[in-house]
Amino acid sequence: MSAGDGLVCLRPARPDRVAHDRLEILTALINAPSFDPTYYPDILKIPRSHPVYRWHCVVEGCERVRSGHIDSCAAHHEEWVRARDGGATRARYLAGATPLASTGWECDDPCQICLTRPGMRYSNLRLCRRHHHLWRQAGGSGATPEGMELERWVTEQEPFPGYGDCQVAVCGSLAESPLGLCSWHARRYRRDGWPGAAELPPQWWHAHERPGRPVPVSYADQSAFRAWCARALPAARPGQINLRGLRPLLRAELQWTLFANTQQDRPSCWDLSWVQKLASLARTRDAGSLIDLDVNDLPRCHTAIVKSMRQCLRLVYFTPEQTREAGFVETDHFGVRFPNRTSHFDLTAVSQRWLRDLLWDYLADLLGSPRCPRSAAPVENLRRAATELSAFLELQAPGGGHDPTLLRAEHAQQFTADQRHRDRNGLASLVMKKLDGTPSIVTATTRCLVTNGARKLLRAALDSGAATRLGLGREFIVALPNAGYVAGRATPRRPFPDEVAQALADEANLVLLTGSDPEDMGMRDIWETIVCTGRRVTEVLRVRWDCLGRYGGLAMFWHDQTKVGNYDAAIRIPERLHQILTNRQHKTLERFHARHRRTPTGTERAAMALFPSPVRNPDGRTALTYHWFWSRFRAWVDGLDLGHYVAHQARHTLATNLLRQGASLTHIRRYLGHVSERMAEHYVHLSQSDLENVLQQVWVAGPGTANPGQLLSGEAAGSLTHEQAMAIAVDLARRSTPAEGGFCTFQPVVDGGACPWKLDCHHCDKFVLSGADLLYWRRKREHWRLLAEGAPDDTTADYLHQYFEPTARAIDGLEKALAGLGLLDEALALDLRKPQDYFHRVWSTAFRAADLAQAGQEHHSEDGGEHVPADEQPCA
Repeated sequence: MSAGDGLVCLRPARPDRVAHDRLEILTALINAPSFDPTYYPDILKIPRSHPVYRWHCVVEGCERVRSGHIDSCAAHHEEWVRARDGGATRARYLAGATPLASTGWECDDPCQICLTRPGMRYSNLRLCRRHHHLWRQAGGSGATPEGMELERWVTEQEPFPGYGDCQVAVCGSLAESPLGLCSWHARRYRRDGWPGAAELPPQWWHAHERPGRPVPVSYADQSAFRAWCARALPAARPGQINLRGLRPLLRAELQWTLFANTQQDRPSCWDLSWVQKLASLARTRDAGSLIDLDVNDLPRCHTAIVKSMRQCLRLVYFTPEQTREAGFVETDHFGVRFPNRTSHFDLTAVSQRWLRDLLWDYLADLLGSPRCPRSAAPVENLRRAATELSAFLELQAPGGGHDPTLLRAEHAQQFTADQRHRDRNGLASLVMKKLDGTPSIVTATTRCLVTNGARKLLRAALDSGAATRLGLGREFIVALPNAGYVAGRATPRRPFPDEVAQALADEANLVLLTGSDPEDMGMRDIWETIVCTGRRVTEVLRVRWDCLGRYGGLAMFWHDQTKVGNYDAAIRIPERLHQILTNRQHKTLERFHARHRRTPTGTERAAMALFPSPVRNPDGRTALTYHWFWSRFRAWVDGLDLGHYVAHQARHTLATNLLRQGASLTHIRRYLGHVSERMAEHYVHLSQSDLENVLQQVWVAGPGTANPGQLLSGEAAGSLTHEQAMAIAVDLARRSTPAEGGFCTFQPVVDGGACPWKLDCHHCDKFVLSGADLLYWRRKREHWRLLAEGAPDDTTADYLHQYFEPTARAIDGLEKALAGLGLLDEALALDLRKPQDYFHRVWSTAFRAADLAQAGQEHHSEDGGEHVPADEQPCA
């Protein structure tokens, strides 16, 4: 057994008591009232429709056994593959499939007359060979005889004495002949070459059985026959697991783990034939426990079962304190189970006992605290850091680092230098391996994780006093530096280039993507949802079945933005996508109906995933994993020979396109679910010409208009279309002249003529405000407020406030427009005393004064101010 299995206590006080104590624990658990009686006997007989260990074909009425890991027999599976290739759905195929009669095994029921003889093979009459012969002589044929009913005939017959039980030690069936073997073991005996040459006399049926004389049995070597009976394997029966002949502890372990697996939220799918072969293999090797089985010497299907069973046993055999001694952590002991991760974390790769104990104590404190992480990444990173440090100390430190009192600052510095050297030169790690067994390459990210993890672990030991108790020098701990943080990508991902976006949306290529999902789990639907909505991949994968809805006739898509803490958020989606997801809802319901032969209840539908995983997921609550999507998407993109592109770039593409179509950063932030506009800018990729086009779309009215602060273009304008606003913006941007606090757009004045209003710009509706004028007008507002506060009486103060009210609303409208573009902070920071500020984008963001006070007036009304009609407003 490998060290990572973590089931052997390190030097227990009484090794002779370990197995006995474990058997006592399991016996107490098995005798508990909550234990399922199905798993009590030595020969377990599982019902056909067991919710976890179902072994019959899923086709209704079919009497055949399911084949391996699939849910139907071999014949129906072949039919389904052909029907699927023809475009049929799973539910439609199962509804029209023809059930098949049982074949390939014999009836194990006793004769209904004798009760001590087995029933005839491949017959549903439940008659032994002799009564079956008499039945045929009486004119019986099939289930109903000619002129005679079977039930009445059975009551008239006399039972015959049986041949006893099968002489094979582990068999629980009745012997079919005086040889003392059941039909299955009689065939197995002939296949094994007749060990001991046990045989019956010729014509024994007619010469001895029918006259009622004893049947003699001859042996060439009776001891060889008995030895064969002692070592023969049990018969393979559908829905049956034979545990006879196993050591008591191993038998109890199988009984308990088979039951414990059914109590899990996502039970493992163990085929009963695989479990029977595992039990037979353990009996052949005379294993005393599942611990004694070497998983490296087992078939692949048995290896997975043994590992799962050991996972259940660890929680029974070990307390949290004992796991510290054994060198592993079970998160289930702390009530924690990370997503898509087992409870077991092996720590035996950390060879220094003092370092492993520090790691265990730190993880135990982390798992039991309110700051327990949501994913397994922090735990894996700490384990990796301790493993890397352990491997380095084993090679470079005095005594392999097992004595902490010998460690000095230079050892920590050498460890840091070694990590940097491996990162800079792309060298492999000392100990870490990939899933395929190849060495893991040290990168800038892993270097930071390892160095910071080791520093965090040892600093915690220093703070808690554990380092002092161990004699670990403070100079060794403080010599480990803070490696900082290296993001996964130094720059944001780019949007898809036009040719790549067209290729990823091409119908012919989408058909290829559909081909990568032969079971139609929703690969294409997931990708189209990501493209249309810009959601993160995991946000789409984890949506619930009831994620769609119509509100006011608009199609909405409900999802969880767990990365930013926005749960049950809704966005508008196109009608085409709504239809795609509606069809996916029907397919998901069909799969549930095909499995359970019923329609899910309302509560079950609310908890179901729209894209449920087909693995260990009977209730459909668990969604497909990111790895499932990524592996198929990566193969699809590589097959198109487009280069290296990932699905997340669709989110960047959508954000950029939204901004090009006139959406503000605020709109993009809200639609994509960002926590700040800075994060929204991370997803927006624009050229200078794109930025200029966007900035020219928002113009607001000045203080001299009827509605100061009103937006004149863009989505908020209301009265102008996007094309009209763009045309006005271009015209205004090119035909204007500077004025005090803004620009004049009156064309005679722009062409050099005299102003008919004697340069009274602040009362003119041709006056334009730009983002660069914000500070000027804010100073104006503060100036008028100071004048009002210094007024000699309230009447004068009220007059000054009312006089400046239109200009104040215009300033409010300008601030709203700049905030919508995400330029408010930059406008407030603009300093026109520096020449380079004249080329800033805030300077080029001008707003036509065509009615500026409307937005400011709305803002004023929201604050509780009194509304003043436009025709009664005084001019500034």
